[in-house]
Amino acid sequence: MTDQKNLIFAIAISIAILLGFQFFVQKPQQEAVRQAQQQAEQAAKPSGDAAPPGAPGAQPAGAPGAAVGAGQLLQRDAALARAPRVPIDSRRLKGSVSLRGGRIDDLTMKDYRETVRPDSPLIDLLSPSDTARPYFVQFGWIPGTDSREVALPKDDTVWRAEGGVLGTDQPLTLVWDNGQGLVFRRTLTLDANFLMTVTDRVENTGTTPVSLLPYALTKRWPTPHTEGFFILHEGLIGVTDGTLREISYSGIKDQKEVKQATTGGWVGFTDKYWLVTLIPDQAEAVESRFTWEKRGADDAYQADYLGAARTIQPGATAETTHRVFAGAKEVHLLDDYRDRLGIQRFDRAIDFGWFYFLTKPIFYVIDYFYRWLGNFGLAILLLTVLIKLAFFPLANKSYRSMSKLKLLQPKMMELREKYGEDRQRLNQEMMALYRKEGANPASGCLPILVQIPVFFALYKVLFVTIEMRHAPFYGWIRDLSAPDPTTIFNLFGLIPWTPPHILMIGAWPLIMGVTMFLQQKLNPQPPDPIQAKVFMVLPIVFTYMLAAFPAGLVIYWAWNNLLSILQQWVIMRRAGAA
Repeated sequence: MTDQKNLIFAIAISIAILLGFQFFVQKPQQEAVRQAQQQAEQAAKPSGDAAPPGAPGAQPAGAPGAAVGAGQLLQRDAALARAPRVPIDSRRLKGSVSLRGGRIDDLTMKDYRETVRPDSPLIDLLSPSDTARPYFVQFGWIPGTDSREVALPKDDTVWRAEGGVLGTDQPLTLVWDNGQGLVFRRTLTLDANFLMTVTDRVENTGTTPVSLLPYALTKRWPTPHTEGFFILHEGLIGVTDGTLREISYSGIKDQKEVKQATTGGWVGFTDKYWLVTLIPDQAEAVESRFTWEKRGADDAYQADYLGAARTIQPGATAETTHRVFAGAKEVHLLDDYRDRLGIQRFDRAIDFGWFYFLTKPIFYVIDYFYRWLGNFGLAILLLTVLIKLAFFPLANKSYRSMSKLKLLQPKMMELREKYGEDRQRLNQEMMALYRKEGANPASGCLPILVQIPVFFALYKVLFVTIEMRHAPFYGWIRDLSAPDPTTIFNLFGLIPWTPPHILMIGAWPLIMGVTMFLQQKLNPQPPDPIQAKVFMVLPIVFTYMLAAFPAGLVIYWAWNNLLSILQQWVIMRRAGAA
């Protein structure tokens, strides 16, 4: 029958979308083996490991620098001890500023750990250049084209600190005198969250003018592990000239360099949950740049910008201000910086995707309910109720039509027996019966199709927002953004055996499958035996597929099914079909 085939086709498309989503997005991606690549790393001497934008004589792309063997790589603590440092200690960050080079290359977030275990390591965001995975932020000046030769701070320049610690409302000033009439002062301040303000000043105490251009850069290598694939951008990111720019690590390797003149904006690196980005004065014109270079056996990536030239007369001072965000991509925090500091489209550092207009409001609703209920799982349940109320009239119409179909099943079987060999006539008679009774055989598709946009929007929220990371529900669900950790194949932990990933079918996916089966039993059964068998298999297929999805999404689907069963049962009972 044409309409039943359409229904099967619609469900098949839904399954294909879910399967594709699982294969390309949810399937765990393992980090590439890098043992061979780690045979050449950055030398212990930090000089030359960052190329200021436009600097004369800067190390060209592809230059390996002074490489050392993997056995010479330093542990983090040993690397930190190689240079004099000033501690960073605020409410949410700890680490240190290296006085050699005046760079920020040691930063750890106090609020976030690697796993849900309370004793797991904190997330290290930035690391020195002589560790296995360098990641740092650096500032400085380069000479103007018409400037005389002057000594400028370099990677190995040792600054003098004025202040014992950098913390919230505890600024730190670094000073370096080049001995040729220029005194450089760098003042760093840190807010209560993840934003640092860096003010670079140059005082000309000499007798001749000098022209300098300020720069800021952030650099990392080797290529970091990414897991989002199509659903999530991880790599180089920025807003230049008012436009969001997203370049993957493989993309910048192909292009090698991407330049963009911009007024304001920001550039940096984004991971799934973390962001390190450079923010110039939003009223200043700068030349932004993304670059790639080969560094020994590794790929190194850099985001930077170069400001306009400042001519500093004798006895005068030049000043420039940079901001650095280094921390977790919390939705309300990025919104606040965007609005309060006027940072262009800063909230877009969180990849809410093409359906931003739907995904972000869903997050706001869940977050509002969380602040009220104190549990993101309960917030998702309440959101589901709101969605059911919003689509209540549509669902009612669908369920009433399905009730009529169930009452018509005896007549449909009679027509099938009468015209079973004449498919065309059977379809004509069936359509005539539907029109006479006001029934729509495709009505069962509507509740499923309506759920799909919400399903994917909620998946996006669970996948990309730091607020959902490690958010517990109740019982065994300690992370709503991760799959249900239990499995029926070891009797939910009673048998001391960890099954392979393919057999991880937890309690909540099973609950979802049961609710889907019960809802299906309320629906009119297809007269075609083959179609009936297809429908019977669907709960099993969906149970297996959704087992690898975030637990919060499975809980949403199961709860939605329960509400649908209640609504459908009441309507069908009133119609005499239950």
